[in-house]
Amino acid sequence: MTSTEHIYTPVFPATKRPLGLDRFGRFEGKYVHEKLKISDAIVKVLISLDVRYVFGVSGANIEHLHDAIHQLGEGKLKSVMAKSEDGAAFMADCRARVHRTLGVCCSTSGGGMMNLIAGIAESYADSVPVLALVGQPPSALEGKGAFQDSSGIGRTVDSMKLWGAVAKYVAKISKSEDFWYHLTHAIKAAVSGRPGPAVLLFPRNIFEQEVEPCPEIWADELKTLIRPAQVTSEMIRPLFEEIYRANNPVLILGDGVRRCSNPQAVVNFARCVDLPVMTTLGGRGNFPNDDPLYLGMLGVAGHPSAHAYLKEQADLLIVVGCDLKFMTRQPIQSALLDKKIAVVNVDVDQISRTISPYLSVEADAGVVFKELLELLKQKPFKHKPPQGYYLKIFKQFPTPPISPNDSMPITDSQLLLQSEAIAILQEFLPENGHILYDAGNCAAAALHLTKVPFKSSSTIALGMGAMGYAIAGAIGAQLGSPKGTRTVVFAGDGAFLMTGLEIHTAVDLQLPILFVVFNNNMHGMCAIRQQLYFESRLECVRYAPVDIAMIAQGFGPSHRLWARSAGTAAELRHQLEDYMKHTDLSGVLELRLLREEMPPFTPFLSDDAPTIPIGIKP
Repeated sequence: MTSTEHIYTPVFPATKRPLGLDRFGRFEGKYVHEKLKISDAIVKVLISLDVRYVFGVSGANIEHLHDAIHQLGEGKLKSVMAKSEDGAAFMADCRARVHRTLGVCCSTSGGGMMNLIAGIAESYADSVPVLALVGQPPSALEGKGAFQDSSGIGRTVDSMKLWGAVAKYVAKISKSEDFWYHLTHAIKAAVSGRPGPAVLLFPRNIFEQEVEPCPEIWADELKTLIRPAQVTSEMIRPLFEEIYRANNPVLILGDGVRRCSNPQAVVNFARCVDLPVMTTLGGRGNFPNDDPLYLGMLGVAGHPSAHAYLKEQADLLIVVGCDLKFMTRQPIQSALLDKKIAVVNVDVDQISRTISPYLSVEADAGVVFKELLELLKQKPFKHKPPQGYYLKIFKQFPTPPISPNDSMPITDSQLLLQSEAIAILQEFLPENGHILYDAGNCAAAALHLTKVPFKSSSTIALGMGAMGYAIAGAIGAQLGSPKGTRTVVFAGDGAFLMTGLEIHTAVDLQLPILFVVFNNNMHGMCAIRQQLYFESRLECVRYAPVDIAMIAQGFGPSHRLWARSAGTAAELRHQLEDYMKHTDLSGVLELRLLREEMPPFTPFLSDDAPTIPIGIKP
């Protein structure tokens, strides 16, 4: 965990001007250094915040920043060269999620800027604090035919309006006097209230202009100012009493829990009162999956037993760090109409558009649950945990056949099934590591069929649902992790074809990430949708066979990259056992899937879809 962990869940006191700025946005107090270039000032600030990495692709209008990192980084701030700007944004986003810090990415103008938007949109939709630094053509050429002009003058792209649709804060640094004001407020916006991305646009000439340095205490003041607002016991007591009075309360944890100031306080309270816990797809790593109180996962890839318990037995839902978006509420929508729901969220506006909570606490979850623990000391109680609860999964079954690829003949008895592969992979997932799920059938199945190992993080991007996020995002997750940490990615061949070149970035950085690629030579979930809803008229979902293992071998020599392929269960187990001898390397494991299974995705399944019990709670 980085030293900047508290900048993830911030609330600036409304009565204070941030960071010693006067009302004109200038620093008050004495300066201790000579003036410095804006590009150098950016680097010094990022070092003081201990963000460690700037993800991006260089170019003419951002190269001053990279030169400053080269000269001043001194191992405390490093450039990470992505293969594309969308990959860079995904890396920054995932680093922010996993390491509870501010993610930073950059791009040049034109196509570089446009590529960055996909990742920043994900950060905006999923409330992730990212700072994007975007180079622009020189100010003097705006509206005068500059290459990659996005000034909005004449028939040019308007970068301010463009970024304004996907960011909490956007500003163009048009003169040096504006620099500190906008940088301060951009960081404040990214990490305060509901987190999200902030974007700063820098015309090329601005990087060389000089500014006063910020006070040496700037970073410390920032961390102090953005600590979560405190709550009183009287603010929290109504929630405490509702939990106390309920007969069958259930705690629902979303991805926002890991962004709060004290995720462990949430876990501790649940354990102290024997409060049953469910997680969302994005929050499944927020509570130990092997804890007797864990009832499973809610959502379109969730567990049917969890959905049934919520509908039939729960009388109070305590929804924490979750907006109950459609991917979560789809299987339980009817139950939400007549349940008493209490909400704990740093921003309750979004969830209030979906439901009408009985009780809302708009505050940081870590602060709230710490106070709940204090109230518990005054009035101890315990709930009776669910008796005889079986965790159930959907039974896997084949989809209608799709014409096989003649170039990959294999007998039916040898066919590797997706569910079979995931069961084997579960045995090799790392503890104290990172697990990432991309999109489509493989992600739904992996979420549904696996458990998050002990103290491992779990990440899926559901804001904009970007295919290929996990491949690039894994680099942001792995960087800065303690030695011995491993990362595993579940991704499909479609994702590989979109961002698979970022695997070369992992190899270049010598990161121990295993990219597991489920290869069925199609966009499987789209194909199933067309089978179900369009009378099996398959269009724009299949392509010629791709040998992913062979492609991956071109990313590096065998002493830097482990790349294998498996088409049977025996072959898969053999390859994984071999990989465990090379876990210090980046790895690519292609799974050749020639027969499709229906994914455990509730929109595709009937209400009476068969289930299988896989465990019983004591």
